[in-house]
Amino acid sequence: MSRGARKDASAGTLVPARLSARDVAQVGSAGLRGRLMRVVLSALGIAIGIATMIAVVGISSSSKAQLMQQLDNLGTGMLKVTPGTSMATGSKARLPERAPQMIGQTDGVQHVGATGSTEANVRRSEHIPTTRTSGLTVQAASESLLDALGGSVASGTWLNGANSKYPAAVLGNLAAARLGVTQPGGQVYIGDRYYTVVGILDPLPLAEEIATSALVGWEAARTLLGFDGHPTTIYEKSADNKVEDVRNILPRTTNPQAPHEVQVSKPSDALEAKAASEGAFSSLLLGLGGVALLVGGVGVANTMIISVLERRHEIGLRRSLGATRGQIRLQFVTESLLLSGLGGLAGLALGSLATWLYATAGGMPWAVPPDAMAGGFAATLAIGAMAGLYPAVRAARLSPTLALQAA
Repeated sequence: MSRGARKDASAGTLVPARLSARDVAQVGSAGLRGRLMRVVLSALGIAIGIATMIAVVGISSSSKAQLMQQLDNLGTGMLKVTPGTSMATGSKARLPERAPQMIGQTDGVQHVGATGSTEANVRRSEHIPTTRTSGLTVQAASESLLDALGGSVASGTWLNGANSKYPAAVLGNLAAARLGVTQPGGQVYIGDRYYTVVGILDPLPLAEEIATSALVGWEAARTLLGFDGHPTTIYEKSADNKVEDVRNILPRTTNPQAPHEVQVSKPSDALEAKAASEGAFSSLLLGLGGVALLVGGVGVANTMIISVLERRHEIGLRRSLGATRGQIRLQFVTESLLLSGLGGLAGLALGSLATWLYATAGGMPWAVPPDAMAGGFAATLAIGAMAGLYPAVRAARLSPTLALQAA
């Protein structure tokens, strides 16, 4: 008695044997085991598509996780005050000299710091033309600025009562790199004299304009650079639950006579918007990954059609031994699912590895959404099922007699 049929004792006729899940897996994998190279090449197309999709989603998620981690570390309690436009003259307004002190007396405010623009430029030495500014600015800075920014000094020291009255400067991280200054103790040329670099700052994600600045003490800027004492940017830090209350009263507190000439912004909003837009560009790359996945599906379908043509003798033999058309269809659909499933698993592994390498190189947390992996694998199986459906139907329609004769 063949494995494909069993005898019905009551009727004395042959009826198709039922295939267990193990039997289906065995007959479905039989064709794959005998054509390893073809299986590898077909699965590779699926793997590339899934790997691309997982890597795109994973890299985007890792970048977003890094931004949100920065927000958690920096907090969202900082507000930035800048001058608006004067209603009387139409030109840029000026903030009052005492604005930082008035803001500091507001309920809920923890730290206040200010910077003021100067006309001076900073160069590596006096021999470099004044037109070569490298995009750097020179700003007066209050001693409380670093606390308001929640920043830190990478090396050296911050401006204090001992050095803020003299030709001393603290460089933002980008300013230091462009000037070729790697350690405190060197000198840079500001205005008409050399200043000693006393410190270099760490990056400040919520105040990127500081990164390209050379900061000098408030009093030194007044006496040596002709600074008028009016702040151009005020940074205020308060508790997260007090931010909106402080934000509502900052314009009138900063300039009681002309609150409409004061602009208040929240720097952390830019990071939140950037985190929200991380997936915008990724959708294009995700679409390309989908195209690669479809191409892989076409490869699977082609492999299965060739497999049906090459195995007509096997199909005819199984049919003559009692296998039904449904069982033949199930065999080839299972074979297609196994083929695409192997490619999908390889793609998940490759995509996750690519994301891990990228995240590690960029100092980001590794993040691959589980739903993306589950969705990607489900898409792989769906494409595998569709790719194997036509070859399976074609195999089931083969006449056992004709199939054995053609063999």
